[in-house]
Amino acid sequence: MNTGWSFSDWLQYVLSFALVIALLLALLWGLRKMQNGNSFLRKNAQRLQTVESLSIGPRQKIVLIQVDGQDVLIGVTAHQMTALSTWPARAPQPTQLTETHTP
Repeated sequence: MNTGWSFSDWLQYVLSFALVIALLLALLWGLRKMQNGNSFLRKNAQRLQTVESLSIGPRQKIVLIQVDGQDVLIGVTAHQMTALSTWPARAPQPTQLTETHTP
């Protein structure tokens, strides 16, 4: 009686293991996409974007969000959110190039 594994047994084992790992990675990727609020079918055309976030305590933070062309500074605690300030969104500043003149 042959109790050793043949090549086809090993191949089946390795392919099954690879399939399980691929499914696990796909599931983790999908969960991460859903956690970020992204949809699988829509493109990233969101009106609300988080620009920056700063933690100032164990359960408090300050968040800068952009909504329809306006920046809104929000204070977030465990029990409430408060708009601290609003102003028009500024355009990203272009990189400053220094011009060199050669005679």
